[in-house]
Amino acid sequence: MAMPPITSKEYGLEPLSAADLEEICALIYKRSGMVFGETKRYYIERRITDLLRQRRARSVRDYISILRSDFGESELLINSFTINETYFYRELHQLSCLSNSILPDLIRAKGPGDRIRIWSMPCSSGEEPYSIAIWLLENWPLVDAYNIEIVGSDIDTEILRRAVDGYFGQRALSKLSPDLLDRYFEPERDQQRRLIGDLRESVTFAKGNIIDRQSLAALGHFDVIFCRNLLIYFDEAARETAARNIREMLNPRGYVCLGHTESMSRMSKSFDTVRFPDAIVYRETRDM
Repeated sequence: MAMPPITSKEYGLEPLSAADLEEICALIYKRSGMVFGETKRYYIERRITDLLRQRRARSVRDYISILRSDFGESELLINSFTINETYFYRELHQLSCLSNSILPDLIRAKGPGDRIRIWSMPCSSGEEPYSIAIWLLENWPLVDAYNIEIVGSDIDTEILRRAVDGYFGQRALSKLSPDLLDRYFEPERDQQRRLIGDLRESVTFAKGNIIDRQSLAALGHFDVIFCRNLLIYFDEAARETAARNIREMLNPRGYVCLGHTESMSRMSKSFDTVRFPDAIVYRETRDM
């Protein structure tokens, strides 16, 4: 059983000093683009204290020394700060837009059998890319006429392992009908259901950091990118870097779907706002 997070006081440590807090937040920002500060002190202290306990470090300075010398430890730090709130068929209107408007537009420049590449970033434990796969099987009549590749990426390596395993609890599955559950998931066991093997194999998962272009290079280019509810955790500079990397990952005239509170037009001049009946999305502006 996983040990619950505890506070620095319960662990016998002094609260983070302003300097230590600033240094830890700077490292998180450098590696992930996520912005944390004094207003998130309690959130930060809980996670740092838990990491201290796991490492058996007796002071924050000891732990910061470990972070400086061990890249693997900084990866664990980032994993502990990522927010993995998601479920199947989230923001359903964008999936409707994908099958009703985006894909019909894209295939005007493609022939039967051509590749269509869709990227989910961040993909968390896999609910979004797997939702895309299920949605297209259920709602796009031409799904078998094209070579559809779905890739899920996340900065959190532990959550990617869970995505590959494909086990999901009741909350993650709550928006799916009993019919979909029976068709695409194994019978419930220990209050979880596992996605069937064919669906698990239909999505490729790979680590990726949206503000680090080098970490994305091996993924190639995409026709559609889902990047929902990530950029709200970035400051302006990190958002601009993310927007630039998203553009470079897109094929010409490719589409981007953001969260409902996010707007690409505020971050980059390289996208047109497209108002489809189901959703507002963004299209890369380069000519074919």
